[in-house]
Amino acid sequence: MSVGSIDLAEREEARAPAGITFRALFSSIALPMFLAIVDQTIVAAALPSMAATLGDVENVSWVVVGYLVAATIAAPIYGRLGDAFGRRRMMFIALAVFATASVLCALANSMLMLVLCRMLQGLGGGGLMTTSQAFIGEIVPPRERPRYQGYMATIVVSSNMFGPVAGGLLTHAFGWRSVFLINLPLALLATLLVRRLPSRKITRETKFRFDFAGLALFVTLVVSLLLALSQLQHMGFAVPLWLVGLGGTAWFALLALLIRHESRTEQPLIPVKLLRHPAIWRANTLAIFHGAALVSLVTYLPIYFVVARGTTPAETGLLLLPLTACVGLGSMLTGKLVSATGRVAIFPTIGLILTTSSLIALTITARWLSLVELSLLLGLITLFMGTVMAIVQLTVQSSVQPDSIGAAAASVQLFRTMGSALGTAIVGAVLFAVLAATDVKTAEHFTRIVEHGPAAFETLLEFERVVLRNAIANAFQVAFGTIAAFTAIGILLAASNPLRRLQ
Repeated sequence: MSVGSIDLAEREEARAPAGITFRALFSSIALPMFLAIVDQTIVAAALPSMAATLGDVENVSWVVVGYLVAATIAAPIYGRLGDAFGRRRMMFIALAVFATASVLCALANSMLMLVLCRMLQGLGGGGLMTTSQAFIGEIVPPRERPRYQGYMATIVVSSNMFGPVAGGLLTHAFGWRSVFLINLPLALLATLLVRRLPSRKITRETKFRFDFAGLALFVTLVVSLLLALSQLQHMGFAVPLWLVGLGGTAWFALLALLIRHESRTEQPLIPVKLLRHPAIWRANTLAIFHGAALVSLVTYLPIYFVVARGTTPAETGLLLLPLTACVGLGSMLTGKLVSATGRVAIFPTIGLILTTSSLIALTITARWLSLVELSLLLGLITLFMGTVMAIVQLTVQSSVQPDSIGAAAASVQLFRTMGSALGTAIVGAVLFAVLAATDVKTAEHFTRIVEHGPAAFETLLEFERVVLRNAIANAFQVAFGTIAAFTAIGILLAASNPLRRLQ
């Protein structure tokens, strides 16, 4: 180890929270977060093998969707219970649920059993994500939180990038069941690391009552929205407008009922009063639009590269590396800048201005850029987008009392997930609408590619590929503009946030 690295380690430990070193804290929360995030994507490469073994091919996508839905539902539950009973205890429970569900997934002998076990695994994974974030707010002093949140954002991005690669390698070498069994030694190691975290003494003035009615309303709300958005993509968005309007009206009525219930409940699952705080609602709304922009970009770019630019899957993976790597780099740099200066709102504001400008440039020039230039521009865009991820969580946690940090951390995860699903559906609808306006058959080809992946492009005839390639290139100009609109709204939310500086 070099002298410089020794000095850096000493500085990190000197600045770490009292009673626990930087290494001990970060490793204890980073591995559980890694496990939860990587399992969102590690199954992607294994889905064909799962379908070949278990049958029921038409429902294999639920292996992914089921985990996402369950993790979203779990976020406020673990946040509320962590505030009431202690985060260390809830982390152990989440790890136990996650590990048990992983074994059951590996033993599944039908697609239905696998989907149900994946939902159970999502209940554990959602708890790992929420509790890891909440630990930072509970243990780390406000001025040091930006560094930790920056590092955690990097864990999130690298996990998403690592998942499909690891899943493909494991499936090829040991079969699809290995993508679940690999979780067992990692979960055991995470349990040993979590034991090093301090246990907070819980004092309650009133008896704890869990909000079961709020949970029922919340589950119905989340499941209906996420499943509707998922089905819209698989059905090619060819749904009657009257049905969309009716479903939307019913969903907003249910949302109003949930807000009314939570506002009147003494110990609500969803802290509605907390979400009315100016800094918190702006930060969570920013999480919606940031998640919408980032996830829709990552979701549809592989289709753009393969179809519009004619790259192979391997080339596409290399071209996307700057995009995934620069998000984490931007988050780490932002965390260090906020810790050094104490300033909060200025960094995401500037970052989103540069992001929006770069996306507009991408909209105008994408078809004329070389593949290398396009890849570098995408890396620049996500570098600027990295200024948002850590700041949103930091802002929310810094605006609440210590006994509400879990609920605050859960709210960010919840809103970011909802924004990601909504943004992906909106961008997909824009692409489909533009293609349908050109040629209905072209739009149908696009729908099959979205549903089955870029590999479906190879099944088309040569003249169909040429037509679709040109149409996709034109449609993506509108899609990039839509993503720029998401980040432009984010500028207003970041610039108007009242939390300007940390104490």
